[in-house]
Amino acid sequence: MLGKTISHYRIVEKLGESGMGVVYKSEDTKLKRTVALKFLPPYLTDEPEATERFIQEAQTASALDHNNICTIHEIGETSEGQMYIVMTYYEGETIKKKIKHGSLELEHILNYIIQVAEGLRKVHVNGIVHRDIKSTNVMITRDGIAKILDFGLAKLAGRTGITKTGSTLGTVAYMSPEQAQGLKIDHRTDIWSLGVVMYEILTGQLPFKGDNDQVIIYSIVNEDYTPITEIRSDVWIELEQVVANAMQKDCSDRYQSMDEFLIDLKSINKKLHSSQLEVVIVRKTTLPSIAVLPFLDMSPQKDQDYFCEGIAEELINALTKIEKLRVASRTSSFQFKGKSHHVHQIGKELNVKTVLEGSVRKAGNKLRITAQLVNANNGYHLWAEKYDRDMEDIFAIQDEISLAIVDKLKVELLGDEKARLVKRYTENQEAHNLYLKGLYFWNRQHEYGYLKSMEYFQQAIEQDALYALPYTGIADAFTLLGLYGFLPPREAYVKARSAAIRALDIDDTLAEAHLSMALIHFWLDWNWFYADKEFK
Repeated sequence: MLGKTISHYRIVEKLGESGMGVVYKSEDTKLKRTVALKFLPPYLTDEPEATERFIQEAQTASALDHNNICTIHEIGETSEGQMYIVMTYYEGETIKKKIKHGSLELEHILNYIIQVAEGLRKVHVNGIVHRDIKSTNVMITRDGIAKILDFGLAKLAGRTGITKTGSTLGTVAYMSPEQAQGLKIDHRTDIWSLGVVMYEILTGQLPFKGDNDQVIIYSIVNEDYTPITEIRSDVWIELEQVVANAMQKDCSDRYQSMDEFLIDLKSINKKLHSSQLEVVIVRKTTLPSIAVLPFLDMSPQKDQDYFCEGIAEELINALTKIEKLRVASRTSSFQFKGKSHHVHQIGKELNVKTVLEGSVRKAGNKLRITAQLVNANNGYHLWAEKYDRDMEDIFAIQDEISLAIVDKLKVELLGDEKARLVKRYTENQEAHNLYLKGLYFWNRQHEYGYLKSMEYFQQAIEQDALYALPYTGIADAFTLLGLYGFLPPREAYVKARSAAIRALDIDDTLAEAHLSMALIHFWLDWNWFYADKEFK
């Protein structure tokens, strides 16, 4: 084919080949410009009806005037009846090739995905569904401009069957569940596919893989992908959530338009740039400081919310025992739960230099906890680790995370501070788990939550009668039930005092027990002297 002239196009160089055809760099001898010629395989155009529809869609796509859409100049046919498309030639490489060079910076990734989303928004507004968005169909020019390629080809490929000669294996991996099952599709299938491309560019691998098309399709329809933060530790939770929103298996749960997709992408991009460009004001304090955010529940059943809050609270309690470390309170840190604030904004609002975020994934008795420590000033990761354990090892996991954070913050530990940091209040894992469930309901801050929390605290005590923390939970629950009038105050305070005294009998060094007693002196006795003493 090299050197041959098709119409007024002279073939100069072969650029690439795939199941969708062969692309050549060519010279337009009339207009003296370089173009790209894509010759389509005969099986894509051997049906007159399919060819007619393809031409019609190509005509529509060629009329789209957008910086992120490859320009189609014309469609032609060789004397042998083989169709070809004439497109603008771009110096650059596909996203697929860029991924092979290694991990890309988040700034570049966001830039490319936003450009592709902008192009697809234009496509969708004009009533077109691309149907074949993938990393080999997006060209990044040398100027950093993303160009969407190959309009209309997926529709033709779909008529031949997705297993045609195995040539569309890569395409199958990007198909939405409805597309893979041969169901009716709309613009939301492109949203899914762009989510797959985003996953791929962030991790260097596809979310759904298999030895053949059928295995991949089963995985797309039925299985969960590996969370991004388990593969690449420097990826923000917000980015992972965007991918999750784009790749919901039920299309009604996805982003419903590219506009929605772009709002989240641009919000994250804005935060990224503000964290990089904003002049950091040096605060008066020089002490290391940290905010521990509630961990995300990445479990398939989404039933570990109590555990995610509990482990964050345990870490906060452990870290507060270090004299030279400033720790944001639970109330301050947990206000950001479920929100997409960037760590720079969190750090600024809480006046901390570092933020700890993480996730919990539980399957059966297996537990995977990821934790990452982020510099709140610039958004860069200081440390990240994942822990694969059995549930029985939860104490060891908490100890490891706490000590690793202290080490990375360069806190100078005194001899007994390390011992206090890893102190365990029970060796009974089930008792600890019940205590975390009690905390979860107590923190809901309403009558039902307080009553429900006491059920779990009591169960924890039944597992370990010398476990002091559940007694403090019971004391605080009764205090608030009495304060808010959900129970007769005198009855509630008597029970609260009894539980607080029991906690102090077990461990008179326990801060939570002294706090419980302080609240009783404050609200019940109106004894400011003793309340002040217990608070201190």
